[in-house]
Amino acid sequence: MNALVLSAIFGVVMMFSGVVFKRNASIKATGIIAMIVLLLVNCMEMGNIKFFKFDVSAFMVFNDYALFFNSIAIFATLVYLVLTSAEMEKVGRNLAEYFALIFFIIAGITLTTSFTSLLTLFLGIEIISIPLYILTGSDKRNLKSNEAALKYFLMGSFSTGIMLMGIALIYGSQGSFSIDAMNFSAAAKTPNLHIAGMLFLLFAMSFKASVAPFHFWTPDVYDGAPTVFTSFMATIVKAAVFIGFVRLFGGAFGKLESTWSLWVAVMIAATLFVGNITAVFQQSVKRMLSYSSIAQAGFLLFGVYVMNEAGREGLLIYSAAYCLATIGIFAVLSKMTDYSFEGFNGLAKHQPLLAFTTTICLLSLAGIPLTAGFLGKFYMLKAAVSNGGNLWLVIFAVVMAAVSVYYYFRVIQAMYFKDGPVQSVAATPLEKYTLLIVCVLIILIGVFPNVFLNWLYFSR
Repeated sequence: MNALVLSAIFGVVMMFSGVVFKRNASIKATGIIAMIVLLLVNCMEMGNIKFFKFDVSAFMVFNDYALFFNSIAIFATLVYLVLTSAEMEKVGRNLAEYFALIFFIIAGITLTTSFTSLLTLFLGIEIISIPLYILTGSDKRNLKSNEAALKYFLMGSFSTGIMLMGIALIYGSQGSFSIDAMNFSAAAKTPNLHIAGMLFLLFAMSFKASVAPFHFWTPDVYDGAPTVFTSFMATIVKAAVFIGFVRLFGGAFGKLESTWSLWVAVMIAATLFVGNITAVFQQSVKRMLSYSSIAQAGFLLFGVYVMNEAGREGLLIYSAAYCLATIGIFAVLSKMTDYSFEGFNGLAKHQPLLAFTTTICLLSLAGIPLTAGFLGKFYMLKAAVSNGGNLWLVIFAVVMAAVSVYYYFRVIQAMYFKDGPVQSVAATPLEKYTLLIVCVLIILIGVFPNVFLNWLYFSR
């Protein structure tokens, strides 16, 4: 509750900061300080220190798992703001409004990860989505940005209609929006109604999370949106949707697992295949990362498929690893003028530190041992194996992970083994130190995952 209330308040504060402050430096400092305060108060709530005590038990429950993910999301957003706020200024003159929209998205994330009512889930998803439509089209002078925003809005509105239809069918079946009050085993009179509602919700959530075959909007939207906002859309927002996904299907629809498990297994396989194979043929690093994010969604979907403790832990590790690594790569990419693979030629000679941090992030996304990305994939596959009967899907996921190594290593090869013209990739000392901290965290989580997970179990 601390993070929910304060993120909404800080969003309003940032809206008016554009009137109070005339310099962008003051706006950036205000936003970063507010994000640090947001992280602290959320960690304090993990220690059972609450500043706001409202009875929202009918709509939300802020348990340790949701609070821990919220801490990951807020910390990743803090890293994102430190690394990319300078690039936000280049998109347009509305820096204060960009920060305000990001704080409102954080409020939507806290709703999505803590809901106990389908209406709260709907509100959370929409509070996340509507600011993203605006951020996608924020570069008004760029036709690709305008096209991406229109496409995202139309496709997002269509998926929202599907979600509302699913919620209506579930309500017609159960007579309640509360996932704790639902009893599907007793609803023998209208089995088709609640199964149809469940499938509608499955498809709508899959659209929001870029899961195949509902991923078709993702490459064009991520490619057309300003690079500085693509990294936020592809990481923190996507991970939050999967936490809501797990909360919904692990709670309300847990007894219907035999109905939806095959659907999810097929969607995992399709997502891994489409994302990885298509990424191999891309010539733009930004578009490659767009398809890569689809492939990463396939591994995140394992958390929904397995529904056991290892899967829940793996989802947290994977979310942290994926968010930090992708934000780090996009922070470097957003400073470049050439997004092709050739644009990275010789980067290690001209900017060795940026090339090194980019390499660590790419190794984590590829799942190389001693990185957090490897541990995330390991936990997901371990959870699938422990469920039994999933060996074919695990083998297929390993093969697709091996395929992903090819296109990630293309960037590393270009940076270290090819020559190219000097690019003006300027990074401030603060940004360089932040990138180094990101790399250290990726290695630490990969080597000492128990230290990371202990915060979940021993926070109170």
